[in-house]
Amino acid sequence: MTGLPLGLIVEGLVSVLLILTIGYSILLNQRLKKLHADKDALKAIIADLVTATETANIAISELRQTADEAETNLTGRLEDAERFAVELANHVTAGQSVMDRIARILSTVRQAEASGAPADAPVVTNRAQEALRRLRSHQMRKDEAA
Repeated sequence: MTGLPLGLIVEGLVSVLLILTIGYSILLNQRLKKLHADKDALKAIIADLVTATETANIAISELRQTADEAETNLTGRLEDAERFAVELANHVTAGQSVMDRIARILSTVRQAEASGAPADAPVVTNRAQEALRRLRSHQMRKDEAA
């Protein structure tokens, strides 16, 4: 009879271990389901990240292209500005030369007036002075524009 209660105890112990194993399996199954759900969410996040990376690469490529176009455009404008600056400097130099000639003519006319000039000398002097005034006014407008 002692063997029967011992067999019953062993079987009871095996039953308890089996119940614990089943309970642990259920708990493990729930955790695996959560892990699979997290895995699917992680896959979705990775897919979104890949899409965002591709979009960013395309945007960077377009930005580089735009920067290259802007550089080309700016270089062209700078070359034009340099050319216009040289032309403007040449015009200012030419204008200064004309002003110097008018000043010399005016000086000569004034000297002629002082030494007993002909009757039409005041008209020439007035014309020269007016031309000199217009030239100075024009030069001042150019200086203000620059």
